[in-house]
Formats: sequence, structure tokens, C-alpha cells
Amino acid sequence: MIRYALLCDQEHGFEAWFSNSSAFDDQNDRGLVECPQCGSVTVRKAVMSPAVSTSRKRDATPEAKLKAMASQVKAHIRNNFDYVGEDFASEARAIHAGDKPDRLIYGETTPEEGEALREEGVPVAPLPDALAPTPPKKAN
Repeated sequence: MIRYALLCDQEHGFEAWFSNSSAFDDQNDRGLVECPQCGSVTVRKAVMSPAVSTSRKRDATPEAKLKAMASQVKAHIRNNFDYVGEDFASEARAIHAGDKPDRLIYGETTPEEGEALREEGVPVAPLPDALAPTPPKKAN
């Protein structure tokens, strides 16, 4: 497996894994590599530093690697999504209907409400507990 740092034509940076370098080339040529932020399929490899294997990296357990990836996902959500708390369902519906500006949000809702949103065509997905960021602290 190989991990590439990628950029879309809107300069959004993201990473993706491929079985080998030709797999990236093939998928990219067919328009299958898509920016997760804007959906653009005009994607190119970004400049990357070489991955130098140290004893610490070689000794990293799969659990430690998963924990590190989960931390990165949590940080990405905290930094790029607006926390709407228990208002998630109403905010998601309002955004989907065009009543509120389009933006990335996260918050809480019941499994039943999440299913109702999906049935209405609102694009939502539950986050496993391991990936769910801690809500921001309220200002006093």
C-alpha cells in the first residue's frame, strides 16, 4: 500500500491510500479520485517527503496506528466542521433545504432521527465513538 498526499484544482489537500502507484494513476485517469471537500475529480499528487522508517515506526502497533488515525480524523472534524450540538437534525434539514448556508456540521441526534434524515435524502452519516470529536467547550 502507498499513501499519497493529494491536491485538487481548488488546492484542497487530502490523503488517500492505493495498492501501488499505477493504481493511483489508473483511478485518477478514470476520474475516480475525488476531493472529499469539494468533490473535484481534477486531482494531482502533492510534493511529499520520503517516509523514513525508524525503529519507533517499525515497532508501532496496529492499535497505536489506528489511535493516531482516529486522532487525525477528530482534529479534522473539529477544525473543518461547525458543532451544532443537539440541533444537528434541524440544522442538517435546513442546510439540505437551502434555508441555511451550505456548511459542514457535526452534532448529536438519535439513531431514529439519523435514519429519518437519510430517508429524506439528507446526506448524513453516524460517526463511531472512536472517531467522534469531543464537543467544544462552551464559553462562559
